[in-house]
Amino acid sequence: MNKGTITQIIGPVVDVRFENGSLPSLYHALHVDQGGTSLVLEVQQHIGLNEVRTIAMNITDGLTRGQEATDTGAPISVPVGNAVLGRMFDVTGQPIDNKPAPEGAATSPIHREAPTFDQQSTEAEVLETGIKV
Repeated sequence: MNKGTITQIIGPVVDVRFENGSLPSLYHALHVDQGGTSLVLEVQQHIGLNEVRTIAMNITDGLTRGQEATDTGAPISVPVGNAVLGRMFDVTGQPIDNKPAPEGAATSPIHREAPTFDQQSTEAEVLETGIKV
């Protein structure tokens, strides 16, 4: 796995330097260990030849320059399908409804191409949200 070092933190914006020159692709997830929990950073911009600018997916309190960030080699993916119906997840795909993560659920990246027009339905249908009016 490709490892980098945090060089700058300004609110949710975190810059990470990769000395070997092998930068992670745009939208790839980086993980920073914060004493038992993992902060997810998403690559948004390449800065120069060996640095990336990322957006933190949670608060950056306690994050320091010099900490190690590890490239996952993949974008942030979230569970999809029937196993997640009625569930609540954060942007990184972690459950926030005090229930265990769905076992064996398919995942999909949060950034992907929109479906083509022939894959979309044009029929009018009632969308049940569970919200009473």
